[in-house]
Amino acid sequence: MITNFKIQQPKISSELTTEIFQAKVEAYYHRCVFQDCFITGEDVEGIAFEEVLFKNVIFEDVTFQKIELMDVIFDHCDLSNVDFSLGSIHRVVFKDSKMLGINLTEASLGNVVFDACLANLSSFGFAKLKQVKFEGCSLNNADFYDCEFLKVGFNQCELSEASFVNTSLKGIDLTTCMFSQLQVSLENVTGCVITADQAVGFAQLLGLEIKE
Repeated sequence: MITNFKIQQPKISSELTTEIFQAKVEAYYHRCVFQDCFITGEDVEGIAFEEVLFKNVIFEDVTFQKIELMDVIFDHCDLSNVDFSLGSIHRVVFKDSKMLGINLTEASLGNVVFDACLANLSSFGFAKLKQVKFEGCSLNNADFYDCEFLKVGFNQCELSEASFVNTSLKGIDLTTCMFSQLQVSLENVTGCVITADQAVGFAQLLGLEIKE
């Protein structure tokens, strides 16, 4: 079981230029800050952000499929229902952000931290997660269908009705998390670390009746 692993933090220059978001033909944004603003109605495939800080930014009706995020911080942003599917997301921090229904299906995430984020109904289906931590997040009804996990940690998270179907939970420690029930594939729960109380919910998946 691997629970204590290091996450590479975003490497961002101390000299960033504050900009107002405008779609560019080349769709590449480097060493800049977007702050206290709205990004609305944008649909750009393959957009790239490197060494960028988003602070108090609200995304509305945004589709950035195949997005490339490298050394990026989202601080107190609203990313609800944003489409980042098929994205490449590396050395990124999502901090105190609202991410209800965010679409990260088929994305590749490496050295990523989700810190105190509201991410209920988020979609990670078919994504690859390597060195990723969820710290104090609400992930109720989140979808992790058929994901690849390598050094993934969940600490103090809410996971009720989250789906891990077809995803191996070997080495995943859920003992600090809260959930009433999970959706899992029985063949993939071997090696998952849970508490005695949490084991009751897993026993129900096996069709067992537990008497007190």
